[in-house]
Amino acid sequence: MSHPTIRHFTLLAVAAIAACSSTPANNAMLDQARSDYRSVQAQPQSQTYAGAELRQAGDALARAEAAFSRNNDTPAVNHLAYLATQRSALAQEAIGRKAAEASVAQASSERDKIRLAARTQEADNATQAAGVAQRDAQSAQRQSEAAQRQAVASQRQSEASQQQAALSQQQAAASQQQAGDAERRNAELQTQLRDLNAKKTDRGMVVTLGDVLFDTGKSELKSGGLRSVEQLSVFMKAYPSRKAMIEGYTDSVGGEGQNQELSGRRAEAVRSALAGMGVGMDRIATQAYGERFPVAGNESASGRQMNRRVEVVLSDENGSVAPR
Repeated sequence: MSHPTIRHFTLLAVAAIAACSSTPANNAMLDQARSDYRSVQAQPQSQTYAGAELRQAGDALARAEAAFSRNNDTPAVNHLAYLATQRSALAQEAIGRKAAEASVAQASSERDKIRLAARTQEADNATQAAGVAQRDAQSAQRQSEAAQRQAVASQRQSEASQQQAALSQQQAAASQQQAGDAERRNAELQTQLRDLNAKKTDRGMVVTLGDVLFDTGKSELKSGGLRSVEQLSVFMKAYPSRKAMIEGYTDSVGGEGQNQELSGRRAEAVRSALAGMGVGMDRIATQAYGERFPVAGNESASGRQMNRRVEVVLSDENGSVAPR
């Protein structure tokens, strides 16, 4: 019968995994952490030889699942998933080590039994003078064969331990490599976002293209605007899973309908420029807001200039853009 605490932590881990199955999003490191945990948990000797380690792996996986369900940022989820993977690797290592110890203990017990049988045989031989020589020879032969079997068993066990140690090292190295790759990708992403002057908002990362990119009342991009859009296209091509919502805005000068149309044409101009630079049209959507959603007052020239803008809302890794 399993210990109540083990059953409790196992149910927590299973609940976390089940909860994750209802989420359409995907995370490669979290998938790997789930797979590693299930692989260790499925082994018949996991509770016997690595109950504590398996509970810790289940707890670590549950924390990663919880962070993923809360839509925490990807680096945080990856870090927790990496810790869960390491915990599963430790549980696997414990199973191998304790199984090896049990095998050695069993071999020692068999050796003791053989020695006891040999001593008993020798005592019998002392009372049976006629068959002493023959029985001694038989006993020596049995001892030799037992020693050979023991040597073979020890050799096999040593090879198995070496293989298990090598596998554990490979798994640890692979986990470290994955973590390093994830950190490098995140650092590259953050650098490119800084170069774009992207700002983090409730809707995600937003790149603002100011009014200076267009002539007054016009929707054609100026040369400076094209350079900004080219920088944005480099980012989009480097991260093909991301999409963009291009939103046009104006100040309150002029008619509402005219402003609505102008904001739409400016958003479409940016979309066309991105497409011309190799970004797929299916990854870019536009929205015209006209003079709605100002970021400054329209009473001053500086405020109106801030309101005349194009905002590019970048999606998350799954291509989702939060609605305004």
